[in-house]
Amino acid sequence: MARVFIPTMLQPAAGGVKEVSLEARNVRQVVQGLEERFPGIGQWLLEDGKIKPNLVVAVDGETSSMGLLTKVSPDSEVHFIPAIGGGATTGLGGITA
Repeated sequence: MARVFIPTMLQPAAGGVKEVSLEARNVRQVVQGLEERFPGIGQWLLEDGKIKPNLVVAVDGETSSMGLLTKVSPDSEVHFIPAIGGGATTGLGGITA
């Protein structure tokens, strides 16, 4: 079963659980499995049927543009990572802070 790591910001919605094992062939099935175990957690992961824009999903250390269709194998590790925004332009030749 795939190991799914729940980010700190979502652990309250998962009853404090940090990691679960799920049977899934893709990220969509991972989200469905999480929703079955922790009703309501899907609202924090999905928006308009897609992974929320403030999250990145990494499967086995790789991010993918396939979103919910990203393949997951029985020995995969799946991480939901909060996206990190860019810095502010300082006006110094495009250097960002």
